[in-house]
Amino acid sequence: MKVEDLIQIIGSDFYTGVPDSQLKPLCNYLMHNYGIDPKHHVIAANEGNCTALAAGYHLATGKVPVVYMQNSGEGNIINPCASLLNEDVYGIPVLFIVGWRGEPGLHDEPQHVYQGKVTISLLDAMGIESFVIAKETTVEEVQSAMAHFRELFAEGKDAAFVIRRDALSYDVPVEYKNDNPMKREDIIKHVIAVSGTDPIVSTTGKASRELFEARVSNKEPHSYDFLTVGSMGHCSSIALGVAINKPESTIWCIDGDGAVLMHMGSMAVIGECHPDNLIHIVINNGAHETVGGMPTALKEVNVAQIAKDCGYAYTARVNDFVSLDRELKASKERHALTLIEVMSAIGARKDLGRPTTTAMENKQNFMQELKKRK
Repeated sequence: MKVEDLIQIIGSDFYTGVPDSQLKPLCNYLMHNYGIDPKHHVIAANEGNCTALAAGYHLATGKVPVVYMQNSGEGNIINPCASLLNEDVYGIPVLFIVGWRGEPGLHDEPQHVYQGKVTISLLDAMGIESFVIAKETTVEEVQSAMAHFRELFAEGKDAAFVIRRDALSYDVPVEYKNDNPMKREDIIKHVIAVSGTDPIVSTTGKASRELFEARVSNKEPHSYDFLTVGSMGHCSSIALGVAINKPESTIWCIDGDGAVLMHMGSMAVIGECHPDNLIHIVINNGAHETVGGMPTALKEVNVAQIAKDCGYAYTARVNDFVSLDRELKASKERHALTLIEVMSAIGARKDLGRPTTTAMENKQNFMQELKKRK
């Protein structure tokens, strides 16, 4: 169905969420009509953040807000749904719009398979009644579901529209771009040229796909890399766990601004632990590019300065390859907790592939590689 019809049926004037490729038509509609407008549309740090923001909106207005997200974000909403929104606590009504990645019976990436199986049951467990919207779902069916949801909202309950693949459409093109000259794929190539055989932990999305293909092009083994294909926002913590337990090895973390934003508290923990063998690379294109390109709140934020305040021994911010190469080489020799923020363009090759090894194979090969290290 057309996003315009869904928006009209819902009738809300406030949306907050974390972008999802399956919800790209909705995301593009919101950006085209509102942009980032605190009164009507906010892209939040993570799904729990969205839920709390939505609760505040309801407390101030008495209206029902909308939270949109990929189903992988259900874990982040469990706490605020159970201890804030629930009818046995404050009874705050929220409408969730959930992109159903990994739907049973449809091929999807490995990180989405289990999440897809439990999407509806997790909502049920939280007391959130759901209605699934498919490509063939009619306007009348959604109107009927929404009428029922309004009865639930009046009782302080929550509800969710679960969106199947290709269920929504929006015909207005929306372009996302910035003025940064360096492409992420080239940045990653520069990183691995300096890191050599050092282990790398890479973040969710296209960064890990580009790292995998760079190894193929270089005819290098994939065992050097742990590709965090899911669990957005946690690759730096994974890298921290590796670095602490492999103190004689230099561990690199290739991160993204959207992932850093989602669980930024991990930077304070990294600073407190202060491993001198961890080099944290944050590629900042100011966008949730992998899921469509919508902006992140870090597009105007100096991540390197945040890292410095969190206790990183050395930080730098670069926007050209000469500076990048200088900082990469220096960080490898420095032996101090380092963060390099690299300002990046938005965009990736249209023919960018996906890893040809399984997640389990990646884990096993990476662990075998780490066994060789001190």
